[in-house]
Amino acid sequence: MDVDDGKIEAAVPMDVDEKKPEGPFTEDLEKAHDLETTNPEGALKAYKAIIFSNNEEEEAMKQREEAIYRLGKFLVAQKRGDELVKLNTDVRPFFTSLPKAKTAKIVRSLIEFLAKIEGTDAKQIEMCQECIQWCTKEKRTFLRHRVETRLAFLCLQHKKYNEALDVLANVLREVKKLDDKLLLVEIYIIDCQVHYALENIAKSKAGLTACKTNANAIHCPPLMQAQIDLWSGIVCAREKEYGTSFSYFYESFEALNAAEDPKAKASLKYMLLTKIMANKPQAIDQITNSKSGLKYLGRDVDALKAVAGAHRDRSLKKFEGVLQTYEAELTGDNVIKFHLQDLNDTLMEQNLLRILEPFSRVELNHVAELMELPYDRTHQKLSEMILDKKLNATLDQGIGVLILFDEDHMSSTYDNALKTIKNSSQVLDTLHDKAKVLF
Repeated sequence: MDVDDGKIEAAVPMDVDEKKPEGPFTEDLEKAHDLETTNPEGALKAYKAIIFSNNEEEEAMKQREEAIYRLGKFLVAQKRGDELVKLNTDVRPFFTSLPKAKTAKIVRSLIEFLAKIEGTDAKQIEMCQECIQWCTKEKRTFLRHRVETRLAFLCLQHKKYNEALDVLANVLREVKKLDDKLLLVEIYIIDCQVHYALENIAKSKAGLTACKTNANAIHCPPLMQAQIDLWSGIVCAREKEYGTSFSYFYESFEALNAAEDPKAKASLKYMLLTKIMANKPQAIDQITNSKSGLKYLGRDVDALKAVAGAHRDRSLKKFEGVLQTYEAELTGDNVIKFHLQDLNDTLMEQNLLRILEPFSRVELNHVAELMELPYDRTHQKLSEMILDKKLNATLDQGIGVLILFDEDHMSSTYDNALKTIKNSSQVLDTLHDKAKVLF
């Protein structure tokens, strides 16, 4: 509750001019903070003087810990990744005076600080590996499990999938014995992402199921639950369950948007994608024009709106034009890229079937001209459609003609071919029997 100045003066004795400092390093911390803008090197030395002092009083220890966090943020602002890595090893003698929980918090914070500096991905992996070795030597199992989980996530980001799986297998085996549900949720969600990246959807789904099982046994933090919903939607979309996936994406978006997490935009884009893939492009405007949707408008959302427009018009040429115009926005995300490739194939098949409908025999060059596509691509797609039994036809490649059949003709052709093979087999068997008698 706010109190006016008059009441403060009445409540405090007249001989007390100001509040006493909270600890021995209060003034030093303020001076170091002031030096950050005027003398960066001076600020660095000032923070280190506090951190590496020998004062082990309770208040002094708290302020030395605070100095580590302040120095870490300062090094992030200065983009000095090497010094941040060095700080992680230099402060280890100080850890002997701290509880293990506080030590774990400091180490994880320093790794997260390094992640905020662009171009330090390789350093993050090296830092995690070095921390794991130190944790193993010092028998800090709790911290090692969390750093290994972080390392697996970094390997995933660097597309080092086999390394990520190896790390996950080791840490998962140990964490299962400890039954740390929250950490198991983190491990399984990374496992789900790795297998998804490897196109192993069955194992990705299994990892997601295990993640949900452990999440249901604890109070899962909202942002973690949002991450689970996000990947539930991605896996469902891969199985073409677009209605279910939209519901998951919506739940994820609501949670991330409420927390003002930047990942909310990804959930919104996936919501738009599922509506497009579910053949409901008209619903796009309703989502983007909503109060929460307007916050995330931008070129990447415009790209999906353009895709929806092309899909609504059933225009393959317009769709491919959108893919070229918004190439960075539509191919940068592997989830969107995969589904748009699928949509491209679907639109091409629909356009081909519509063009071929009045023909029983047509030259491939003419089909390519009508489609406004290269001959080779048209030929390849028609071959795929025939093999997948989406088109009842055959290709006469000698003269470059596509011959289309109706259902009855195709059925009789196959039946006659089977009868011919059967009769030929019987004739050969009879001749073989007669030959055995003669010889």
